[in-house]
Amino acid sequence: MDQSHPASHHPARPTFYELFTPKLVTVWREGYRLPQFKADFMAGLTVAIVALPLSMAIAIASGVTPERGLFTAIVGGFIVSALGGSRFQIGGPAGAFIVLVAATVQREGVDGLLLATMMSGVFLLAIGYLRLGTYIKFIPYPVTVGFTAGISIIIFSGQIVELFGLKLAGTEPGPLLPKLMAIGEAAGTLNISATLVAVLTIVTIVAVKRWRPGWPGMLIAVGLASLVVALLALPAETIGTRYGGIPRSLPFPALPVLSLDKAIAVLPDAVAFALLGAIESLLSAVVADGMTGRRHRSNCELVAQGFANIASALFGGICTTGTIARTATNVRAGAHGPVSGMLHSLFLLVFMLVAAPLASYIPLAALAGVLAVVCWNMFEKQAFATLLRASRGDALVLMATFLIVVFRDLTEGIVVGFVLGSILFIDRMSKSIAVEADQPLVQEDVADSTNAYDSSEATDADTVVYRISGAFFFGAASTVGTVLDRIADQRKNFILDCSAVPFFDSTAANVIEGAAHKAKRAGVRFIISGAAPQIRRMLINHGVKRPLVTYAASIRDARAQLKGKPETE
Repeated sequence: MDQSHPASHHPARPTFYELFTPKLVTVWREGYRLPQFKADFMAGLTVAIVALPLSMAIAIASGVTPERGLFTAIVGGFIVSALGGSRFQIGGPAGAFIVLVAATVQREGVDGLLLATMMSGVFLLAIGYLRLGTYIKFIPYPVTVGFTAGISIIIFSGQIVELFGLKLAGTEPGPLLPKLMAIGEAAGTLNISATLVAVLTIVTIVAVKRWRPGWPGMLIAVGLASLVVALLALPAETIGTRYGGIPRSLPFPALPVLSLDKAIAVLPDAVAFALLGAIESLLSAVVADGMTGRRHRSNCELVAQGFANIASALFGGICTTGTIARTATNVRAGAHGPVSGMLHSLFLLVFMLVAAPLASYIPLAALAGVLAVVCWNMFEKQAFATLLRASRGDALVLMATFLIVVFRDLTEGIVVGFVLGSILFIDRMSKSIAVEADQPLVQEDVADSTNAYDSSEATDADTVVYRISGAFFFGAASTVGTVLDRIADQRKNFILDCSAVPFFDSTAANVIEGAAHKAKRAGVRFIISGAAPQIRRMLINHGVKRPLVTYAASIRDARAQLKGKPETE
């Protein structure tokens, strides 16, 4: 990738200390004063209010008691923020882990789950310290969309029993089809009260989000549902009737039951936890980067996730990872740095100490309603539809990942999707090779152009031109994204020349879309020049179109646009 202005010297390779210095230290060095603390205080309180019902709901859906979700958010979330490589990451229990955690509990018990969680922390430490976190970015965009959509379907199917207050004849099956058959057989046990509570919860969340988006919709919905059940004495199961409430303090740290046989038995679960945790946390960090224009350090973030999972298991918590929804809430609430995430954990601890008795009145149908809304938001409907339209190859990778996750296994879905994406890339690269006839090894001299020289092309300090040469695909997306992040540095116009790009994939288009949105926020005019018709179609399908960007046939035409001349489309 070349720039139109002289290249600068490459920075020195960062040291081990620089790579693994937590963002908390970075923020402190910048100067941390009372205004920054106030911003973090309010953001941390906002996220804690969101995380309180969500952490308990995820724990219950995972097959463990609700307080384990709170332990995870308090202990694991604090360490993720204190040691992590992302400025805004919020750690805690994540919906993506529900399927894996529930399967581990069913097969190996809670002790097996705690051991697998601790082992996954060790694996994450190894991945981070060996600097392998960079390779997590090579997972294609259709794979991440496919497995997220598949997880949302599985989680929602697991909430149907609680949403309708059904009574199953036996244990709820794990696989989707047997689960749906068991639910169908139990349809006659429908609890009208539980159903109404779930509907009330969902409608309240949606209404608050629409008319009062700044209010904590999930907490309001759960509180209202609890009040209705208590005042009307509705026959709906609550945390108190099933679990006897939650404790009012953190437990003392203790090692899970250790044995070689147990470790071997949960090894596949630990590997799956580590793999999914790495993907989920780095995706969350990337989302935060896109919202703020900052950049996280992947390997430092994975090291923090490793320590967080070890500590979470010691305190009886479940898997900890970066959570996309809570991290986005943290950014929107005005957070300045990692202190907001640490305060979010401390607020949750205070809530547990003070309001633990009130948790007994929370209906399980209300928590199921919360997760139903989470599943709806997890399913990236627009991205899913875009990938289905983008190309047959991307649609194949997307649907293969989605269907395998839903009907087989989460890890298998990721692996198959990655392999298909790699094969598809190799096939596309083989078709992008062009053989040109009558091209000498050394170009001959040609006559000078009759066009007059325009000195403004060399002296326009407000315009920067980047040229991308070669295939732009998911493997190069991180590198290109790093350079494009600098487009707003004292420039008013940005021209991206794609005339030498033979191939774009959906991940690359997603990177360009993010860069275009950042340029718009910074008031930078974004023009794409020289894009081949198939590349332009790919970009337009991903939303890279007017008024976000304009297109030009060449750099000269792009400069003509900037001078107010007619645009070349």
